[in-house]
Amino acid sequence: MTSDITSFASLAPAYPEMLVAAGALVLLLLGVFSKKPNTIVLSWLAILVLLVAMALVILQPVGGIIFSGGFILDGFARYMKVLVLGGSAFALILSFSTNKENGLDKFEYPVLVLLATAGMMMMVSANDLMSLYVGLELQSLALYVVAAIKRDSEKATEAGLKYFVLGALSSGMLLYGASLIYGFTGHTQLDQITQVIASGGRNIGVVFGVVFLLAGLAFKISAVPFHMWTPDVYEGAPTPVTAFFATAPKVAAMALFIRLVIESFAPISQDWQQIVIFLSIASMVLAAFAAIGQRNMKRLIAYSSIGHIGFALVGLSSGTQVGVEGVAIYMAIYIVMTVCLFAALLSVRADGEAVEEISDYAGLAQRRPFVAAIIAILMFSLIGLPPLAGFFAKWHVFLAAIEARLFVLAVIGVLASAVSAFYYLRVIKTMYFDEPVRQFERVPSELAAVMAVTGFFIVTYYFTLGSPLASWAHTASGSLF
Repeated sequence: MTSDITSFASLAPAYPEMLVAAGALVLLLLGVFSKKPNTIVLSWLAILVLLVAMALVILQPVGGIIFSGGFILDGFARYMKVLVLGGSAFALILSFSTNKENGLDKFEYPVLVLLATAGMMMMVSANDLMSLYVGLELQSLALYVVAAIKRDSEKATEAGLKYFVLGALSSGMLLYGASLIYGFTGHTQLDQITQVIASGGRNIGVVFGVVFLLAGLAFKISAVPFHMWTPDVYEGAPTPVTAFFATAPKVAAMALFIRLVIESFAPISQDWQQIVIFLSIASMVLAAFAAIGQRNMKRLIAYSSIGHIGFALVGLSSGTQVGVEGVAIYMAIYIVMTVCLFAALLSVRADGEAVEEISDYAGLAQRRPFVAAIIAILMFSLIGLPPLAGFFAKWHVFLAAIEARLFVLAVIGVLASAVSAFYYLRVIKTMYFDEPVRQFERVPSELAAVMAVTGFFIVTYYFTLGSPLASWAHTASGSLF
């Protein structure tokens, strides 16, 4: 009995993951054995599980390595897990007002969100190619089902199928890259791979493995040219599900991306930096121009998210602690802006249905001035105008690029931001200067609360979140160097 207690105590770094997985199983049993399971109650229980897990993550001492070196809890993992858990909790809150309309009035939905979150947390703490893949697949399998959860919708079914097919392709590429790295280094543990690469010099087989590994992860963060699933899945999936896709999974995949290139492949930084710079430029430029022709709000957000991943990769391209710190700050601000944006998107309803076409937002400022003001603030923040949070997000990553003497990359980023201003400002123009064409409905109270809280932090970021977030991001990035 003593040895059992001791062995369980040794798993302390993984307590949050174990709690989330156990919570998913308990909710599954409650749903199965209840005659008429209340989805809202189960969702609130899932949010409670996520918040308790977040408290555990914050209170845990860092530095634990378990599962034979396959799982690590450091400052970087703690920071990213808090973002993942927060993004998942907000995604559940956003589903309350339209759960029946979007096919989310099933007890399986909060269960799948918890399982996907457990996989994301495993990804963030992965210290081995095997644990990396286990976490990635746990997340992906749950997300495939969530994308097509509205079974009577052709769009949702198509979105789920596209996501599954392309996700399987990305998993195959990632596995092939991992097998190459294992074959040429003889190890799957990330720190041991680093030692072999450092001692053996640059190996062309390892470089090929890195290319395939990063290509597989580029699918998950929807970086160009592996972005093709994003607009269709964002448009086809139910809007609360799209909000989930746009927040927590992006943070988890970006955290894994950072850990791999900064820790494992540091000795061949010149090779992976070229890949990251290409992904960054391609994502920023394509998103800036492709979004101009979009007429659907969710597709516009999809291209916007692709562009923002490109901006985040600007900081990572530097390969420095300042760059990783910039990406950490960027992802935190991106989460807040995206949650606020989807809360606003779900709030705009007319004639009993969601309004998704940009032209239907005409006159929103006259009928729903609060929602229009929040969307306008968000558009300015997404452009990167001071003193809003989006400005400081881009400032940190561009500063890292300039310090690393990547001047061309920084200039391209600024120009892409200028181009993106066109389609962001078009939304504002439609809301404030066009005549109303629809009669908009009342805003649900929980969505109004989410918009108020997140909008407040976006506007007052410099005076409220700026200093503590920068300090925490600095500590988190320092644990990787």
